[in-house]
Amino acid sequence: MSQDKVDLKSLRREYVVGDLNREDLKADPIEQFGVWFNQALEAYADEATAMTLATADSEGMPSARVVLLKQYDADGFSWFTDYRSEKGQQLEHNPKAELLFYWPDFSRQIRIRGLVEKLPAEEGQLYFSQRPVGSRLSAASSCQSHPVESREVLEKTIESLKAQYPDGNIECPPNWGGYRLIPQRFEFWQGRPSRLHDRFVFQLSDGQWTIQRLQP
Repeated sequence: MSQDKVDLKSLRREYVVGDLNREDLKADPIEQFGVWFNQALEAYADEATAMTLATADSEGMPSARVVLLKQYDADGFSWFTDYRSEKGQQLEHNPKAELLFYWPDFSRQIRIRGLVEKLPAEEGQLYFSQRPVGSRLSAASSCQSHPVESREVLEKTIESLKAQYPDGNIECPPNWGGYRLIPQRFEFWQGRPSRLHDRFVFQLSDGQWTIQRLQP
């Protein structure tokens, strides 16, 4: 049965929250990210950390999913996952990615592009030990992104792990840990009326950040 065409062209949103001028920008994009991120934290709490992670396989086929930012500093932006997942396998063959933060109440997006590296194992182990017991059980019992016969199989594996670790002290699996994206390019996007948006790109060149306005 074919799906009737869903026409969404009449839907329209006007961006009237604010503007972004060259003189408003920090010279360091990490600092500029921090300004916007802290404002988003106040408005969204934990949801401000949600970011789309875009990767591509060895043949260039892209994929994207939402993950949670767990730490950032001058060295980059980090998250944690199963290394055997789709994103893990893609990063193994093609260690380049882009992050996208979108905060609709502010009509803002930030794109961050760069190279990706694994975090030291001890950082993954430390964070794993700080997670709730249920999250540790799920991570230890699941081979992320791989097929499973049924949910019942997953739940039985969880129960088996609970019996194996009655104190809840589950060890961090060797295939679980963190990644860090080392930025090479930032884009700050501020929605404006009539789609005449403000867009500024920070590009890393010879260790220095250059700033350029883009057409919307």
